[in-house]
Amino acid sequence: MEESNAGLFSSRPGGILKSTLSGKSSPKGSPSFRRLGSGRTPRREGRSGGISTPRFRNNRIVLWLLLITLWTYGGFYIQSRWAHGDNKEGIFGGNGNDEITELKPKDVKTEVQPKDRRDLIESEDYLETKIGVSKNQSTLKTGNMILPKSGNANTSRTSASLKKRRKKSGRDSRRKSRVKQKEVVEVQDTVVEVREDEIPMQNSTYGLLVGPFGSIEDRILEWTPEKRSATCDRKGQFARLVWSRKFVLIFHELSMTGAPLAMMELATELLSCGATVSVVVLSKKGGLMPELARRKIKVLEDKLDLSFKIAMKADLIIAGSAVCASWIEKYREHTVLGSSQIAWWIMENRREYFDRAKLALNQVKRLIFLSELQSRQWLTWCEEENIKLKSAPELIPLSVNDELAFVAGISCSLNTPAFSTEKMLEKRQLLRSSVRKEMGLTDDDMLVMSLSSINPGKGQFLLLESARMMVEQDLPVNSSALKGSAKRDTRKLLAESEGNQKQKLKILIGSVGSKSNKVAYVKSLLQFLSQHTNLSNSVLWTPATTRVASLYAAADVYVMNAQGLGETFGRVTIEAMAFGLPVLGTNAGGTKEIVQHNVTGLLHPLGRLGGQVLAKDIQYLLVNPSARKQMGTEGRKKVEKMYLKKHMYKKFGEVLYNCMRIK
Repeated sequence: MEESNAGLFSSRPGGILKSTLSGKSSPKGSPSFRRLGSGRTPRREGRSGGISTPRFRNNRIVLWLLLITLWTYGGFYIQSRWAHGDNKEGIFGGNGNDEITELKPKDVKTEVQPKDRRDLIESEDYLETKIGVSKNQSTLKTGNMILPKSGNANTSRTSASLKKRRKKSGRDSRRKSRVKQKEVVEVQDTVVEVREDEIPMQNSTYGLLVGPFGSIEDRILEWTPEKRSATCDRKGQFARLVWSRKFVLIFHELSMTGAPLAMMELATELLSCGATVSVVVLSKKGGLMPELARRKIKVLEDKLDLSFKIAMKADLIIAGSAVCASWIEKYREHTVLGSSQIAWWIMENRREYFDRAKLALNQVKRLIFLSELQSRQWLTWCEEENIKLKSAPELIPLSVNDELAFVAGISCSLNTPAFSTEKMLEKRQLLRSSVRKEMGLTDDDMLVMSLSSINPGKGQFLLLESARMMVEQDLPVNSSALKGSAKRDTRKLLAESEGNQKQKLKILIGSVGSKSNKVAYVKSLLQFLSQHTNLSNSVLWTPATTRVASLYAAADVYVMNAQGLGETFGRVTIEAMAFGLPVLGTNAGGTKEIVQHNVTGLLHPLGRLGGQVLAKDIQYLLVNPSARKQMGTEGRKKVEKMYLKKHMYKKFGEVLYNCMRIK
């Protein structure tokens, strides 16, 4: 009996014996049947008033978690108030009101330095603000040095507190101070260089500064920065090639000139197609930094060690100027890859640029040029210097971007059912009328435009001399003005000239404020205009800007008067042709590859002899609006056939495929 009853009891260490059959009887398989030691305490045990060990342990854990949470919160609260200088209640020691009584709120804000931005996508206005803050800081420090002499007891404690805070902030920013000082110096240099005091806003001698017309474009075209951002053709070969790949682009500067603009649009296209892009800028002088920020293009803070590390992880490095030779040479010294992963897109065509780049020409993966003539010229120089290239150079001409093609009424990625090409042609005409009204032009004025940096290589002085010949000598339209071309019917053109009312000549010269402008050259232009008042009344100036669609829409004729070896390619030439403008260009460089004489425009020789021919060509177009229209139409057709974005990136994709390490 004892043996049989023993199985009805269980024992718990340190506890009492309990019968599983006490109270109401329950079958062994019922839910209420529990073995001792299970998670649920029997009712009799709960009523006994005792506390089980597992519940006690759980309560202790909850209490400890609450204590830790409160302790952590209190610590963060105190630390936060200490970091922000909030000591009103004196909880950190001291009086608690010393700092408030001695310093005004604006003084405290002045003492706090702005945080460094790692992406370095800063505008010049932001950096100029930092310069002002630095000046205020120095003034505040001087004031603090004088304060102890006032005899106030609280002043010494305030000064000591400020010294501690300055030491702390100094430790935090000491590593970055040298970099920031360099940036400030660069901005100061930029302000001095791009400032054009020689060209006043309005003057009866020098003429009128007009534009930019970005606000008019936005209003008429119903644009926003998002709508102006072109999209990538994700189904195209270029997009499939660059998707998820890493690129490093080298800008030699940030001026609003051909090479930086072309590289900026390449970076935009790569980003739009799903690539990762990092930009190294060798000189931040220029006005493109805000535009890079708008397009969300990452600019690296460092152009040496950090850029080298990122470049070594990239699938391809694309350098956008012959000036990038210095970076390429340094990169070769810091990597075992040398410069074998670099595609060098050279956009200059002068011997001085070749001399700067010649030591690295045979080290890169591939050389890329803009025009056939430029390629032949550089190969000739290589032969003279006994330089053997790794492979034959590639040829990638520039293109008209989608933003300009959209306004010009050419089909592109920005078109939608609501903004068809027909609709954009109507808006372009409205834009033309509005901008010309702002310029003070009428339908009787023919606007001749030369839109580039102002320096001797662009030939603005010769253009003004040609205009003077027309304005002061009133050149007749004759067979010599037509240059004896067999394609022209002289009698027919003369008859058209006599039947048309003569228009007035207006000349627009840009770009004021460009980094590439030569101040001495600008002064010579102004001095020339001051000696010819009749001509000065016909000359307009426009500042450097990326919003040029309104200028092309307002113009009637474009002049590409590049001297020397001529323009390397002349992107502005194809942009003008996209807007249906006839081009008067020099018979040199890439211009003669773009402009077909007597078809899309007229070509003239270099130098002063070319200036005389240019004067006659301007006169011819002035009295022959039908010829202007016909040449402009042919030029537009050529752009649609050869110089749109799809043409450029098809060729670019082939070059990148041959250059990249396919993984």
